[in-house]
Amino acid sequence: MAQPATKQSAPLPSFNWEDPLDLESCLSDEDRMIRDVARAYCQDKLMPRVLEANRHEIFHREIMTEMGALGLLGSTIDGYGCPGVSQVAYG
Repeated sequence: MAQPATKQSAPLPSFNWEDPLDLESCLSDEDRMIRDVARAYCQDKLMPRVLEANRHEIFHREIMTEMGALGLLGSTIDGYGCPGVSQVAYG
């Protein structure tokens, strides 16, 4: 008598705890570059000011100027000196 077929499954891919939904694979090179620039700015320039601003209820106007210089404000607008990137790149 013939034996029943056994179901063989493909090995499961390893789970990435830093990117559980594998969003990294959905980003273009331009998206990654924008993400890295924004992350570096936030870590190096923004985070040190957040605690002080929260404690003293102040807003540093120069933050907006710095973010504008990096192209992080109005980045989905095409023209007027704005880069016109995708909504995904905008965040």
